[in-house]
Amino acid sequence: MAKEIRQDVNAETEVKTTELAGILGISARRVQQLAQDDILRPVRRGWFALGDSVQRYLTFLEKERKQLQEDDLKQEKARRKAETDMKKAKAAIALMEVNELSGKMHRSEDVRAMTEQLIYAVRSVLTAMPGRLAEDVAAAETAVEASVIIRREVGAALREIAQFQYDPEAYEALVRDRRNWDEKHPEETG
Repeated sequence: MAKEIRQDVNAETEVKTTELAGILGISARRVQQLAQDDILRPVRRGWFALGDSVQRYLTFLEKERKQLQEDDLKQEKARRKAETDMKKAKAAIALMEVNELSGKMHRSEDVRAMTEQLIYAVRSVLTAMPGRLAEDVAAAETAVEASVIIRREVGAALREIAQFQYDPEAYEALVRDRRNWDEKHPEETG
C-alpha cells in the first residue's frame, strides 16, 4: 500500500488555478478573469493563497448580490412609478371623457364647429340686411331718417344674433357623432 501524504490545509495554503476553481465551483478561466479584474490576487503565476482567495471571492459575491438587489429595487420602484403614472393618466382621460359627455368640457373641434354655426348665423343676418334696408333707406328723405332705419335694422339683427344660445344637446350630438354612437351610450341607458 502506498503511504498517503497528508498535507495540512490552512489559510496560507497555496493552490493552483484549477484547484481553486474546483473549490469555488467555477471554471479555471473564471478564476483567471477574477485575477485580471483584481478580485483574486495570485501569490505567483498560477498559484493562489486559499484563505485569501476564498475570502475575496465571498466578498465579491456579496457585493454582486447587493448590487443585484439594489438594481432590482430600482427597477421595481421605476415599474411601480410607471404603473402609477399610467393609472393617473387613464383616470385623467376618464375624467375628461365624463366631463365631455356631461357637457362640462368640450373638445376644441366641437367648439370650432359650434362657433362656425354662430358665424354662419351672423353672416346670414348681415347678408340679409342690405335687401331688407334697400327700399326703406332709398325712400328716406334725409340722412337722419336713413340712419334711424339702419340703426333699427342693426338692432333687430343684434337681437336675432343674441338669441343664438349654447345648446348642450347640439354638443352632445357632436360627441355622439364623433364616437359613432347611434343613440345613448350603453352605460347611459338604464
